[in-house]
Amino acid sequence: MRSLGIPGVLLFGIPGAKDDAASGAFDSDGIVQRAVREIKRVDLNLLVITDVCACEYTDHGHCGILTGGVVDNDLTLPLLARTAVSHAAAGADIVAPSDMMDGRVVVIRDALEREGYSMTPIMSYAAKYASAYYGPFREAAGSAPGFGDRRSHQMDPGNAREALREIAIDLEEGADLIIVKPALSYLDVIHAARDAFDVPLTAYNVSGEYAMIKAAARLGWIDEERITLETLLSMKRAGADRIITYHAKEVARWLAST
Repeated sequence: MRSLGIPGVLLFGIPGAKDDAASGAFDSDGIVQRAVREIKRVDLNLLVITDVCACEYTDHGHCGILTGGVVDNDLTLPLLARTAVSHAAAGADIVAPSDMMDGRVVVIRDALEREGYSMTPIMSYAAKYASAYYGPFREAAGSAPGFGDRRSHQMDPGNAREALREIAIDLEEGADLIIVKPALSYLDVIHAARDAFDVPLTAYNVSGEYAMIKAAARLGWIDEERITLETLLSMKRAGADRIITYHAKEVARWLAST
């Protein structure tokens, strides 16, 4: 990865088995924990960020513990904290909670400091919208909700001002970096966040955005390289310092050849 000029990776895990407690998320021998240790064995200097959520590990596909068929915010917080600590213990450089539970950043920060990982940064998915753009990832990871949706905790796509409030809360709770997700339909939110906060800001170019370009290119409707570079440039222009994207390897090769 670094030979292409890509400085880091963001890890998600697909466990061999799932349950209603998302126990695979915090297993010290879980898929993400093993991957972190192996990556660091091969390349100690590659930045490793780990996604902290429960949706890939629950048999119902929701982002936390359920009570009466509804995600229980407060019961989910200890699960997230335990997962983040297990990632830090495995060697993760940054933990990235993506669940959108209220209060999760401060709980994770307290747990990291209590367990001796006070220097591990938190990259918070501070403005994560309840979007249809996540579809291809959820299908690949088997993490789509078995019933209902995630609008109880993810943000309303029609509300931009709420994003700034959510970001401010996460920063107050101890987040070091913030993410706006998705990116392409939320460039206004990225721009507003850039104007309001002087912290590292990441745009998450999600699976649906990636898949649309790939599908149109396969049909011969667009110039894939030009469209991809223009799309990512729009995120940078809006104010993103960093971009998380499935296009990374291809873009790195295209840029190296120019």
